[in-house]
Amino acid sequence: MSGQIICGIDLGSRSVKIALMRSGIEDGDFEILRLEKLDTIRFYREYGRKQGEKLAVDFEAMGLPVVDHLVSTGYGRNTLELAGGEAIPELKAHVLGAIYQTGLKDFTLVDLGGQDSKIIQVRNGKMIDFMTNDKCAASSGRYLENMASVLDVPLEELGNYADHPVALNSTCAVFGESELIGKIVEGFPLAELAAGVNATIVKRILPLLRTFTGEVLVFTGGVAHNHAVVKLLEAGSGKKIVVPKEPQYNGAIGCCVEGRKHAFGHAIDVPN
Repeated sequence: MSGQIICGIDLGSRSVKIALMRSGIEDGDFEILRLEKLDTIRFYREYGRKQGEKLAVDFEAMGLPVVDHLVSTGYGRNTLELAGGEAIPELKAHVLGAIYQTGLKDFTLVDLGGQDSKIIQVRNGKMIDFMTNDKCAASSGRYLENMASVLDVPLEELGNYADHPVALNSTCAVFGESELIGKIVEGFPLAELAAGVNATIVKRILPLLRTFTGEVLVFTGGVAHNHAVVKLLEAGSGKKIVVPKEPQYNGAIGCCVEGRKHAFGHAIDVPN
């Protein structure tokens, strides 16, 4: 296999996302070879070993080839750096990933992950403002998982419901479960309850977006797979929503973009 093999790893609080990309020297010669998601605890337990002050990853045990460049980012980046690679800030990784995946240079990035949320203003390919929240899970994937469990529906099915949402007013993920149970007892139908859960996510994000200008929102993170949240966010914000092909792997892909720059000494142009 010709070219350089670049591995990007996004060390999330709940899952580790891995992107393996092959790159030649030409801008258009850059492709995804493999994407993989692992439970964070399983990743550390089965494939990571402490090596001095860093974490050595057993790529062979994971069935991955030897890589030419390794770049990591994410929730775990500040606790343990990966051996044999470099670490970049999480916001930078997500911006690079979004630019590469969408071809856009002016947008507001909304990333809703498993346990945190990020909003980043990007102008001319540069981050000019941002807001993060990792203190509360109320607008994250964990909230959706908990609520889907209460409703006894698969997480994928939850994303089918956007119409006639039941009003859920609690701003806390924990108290939100009690409120949802109360609505179940009142006899609201499943479709309206599920729509209410999705609408609650959007209701928490919209006030944060008021300070961010622009007509396009790039939506990433695991929550971006929820079609109802995408629909409600577009209606509530009045902005165009762009969901990249691989929203959950955006940070890992951004790490590969950074790794390619180091491999060939220049940044790539965004695709048309």
